Order: sequence, then C-alpha cells, then structure tokens
Amino acid sequence: MAPQVKSTATSAESVTVTEASRLGVSDLVRRASQGHDIVVEKHGTPVAAVIGLARFEQLEDLEADLRSAALVLSRLATDNGVRIGLDEVIDSLGFNRAELEAELDADLRAGRI
Repeated sequence: MAPQVKSTATSAESVTVTEASRLGVSDLVRRASQGHDIVVEKHGTPVAAVIGLARFEQLEDLEADLRSAALVLSRLATDNGVRIGLDEVIDSLGFNRAELEAELDADLRAGRI
C-alpha cells in the first residue's frame, strides 16, 4: 500500500521520513516538479522540504525583494536629509581630488586598471 501524503495548512504536502523513503526520491522530485511543495517530518516536526525549481526561483526573487524593501525602509528611517558632496568626502579622508585623478590616470596608462 502506498504511503499517504497529507496536506498541511500551508498547502504543502506532508510526509514522514519513513513515508518519504517509501515514496522514493524520483516520486518526491516528480511531485515537486509538478508544483507540489512537500514537507518531510521526523517525529511530527518538519525537518526538510522538497520544492520544484520554479518555486525555488520564486522564493529567491521574493527574498531579494524583501532585502531591497528592508534596505529602503532602513534608509528612510535613518535619512536626516543631509547630503555631502564628493569633494567634501575626499577632503575628510585627507585626500586631494587632483592627486587622486593623477594617480588614476597613471594607473590607467600603466595598464593596472
């Protein structure tokens, strides 16, 4: 008799480690490639998930979007409105713009950059 796959509240299918072993890797991969998310449980605790590549890529895109949103929110929260020009930054670091440009030109001519 084939192992029963139960659905979870997140619409993922849930199987025990023993059931996953009986199903085999090829069946788990087939289900995942058809869009079924599968959660593997050990003693009732989720320990792994098998998802299709399309779902994985979707999750990667969502993660990137969340990171971008967090960065935007962080900048909004800490922005005091003060802007500093490049020359001020160069001066504050103890450099001179003309010297930096001359050094860059020399590196370009020498093929170091």
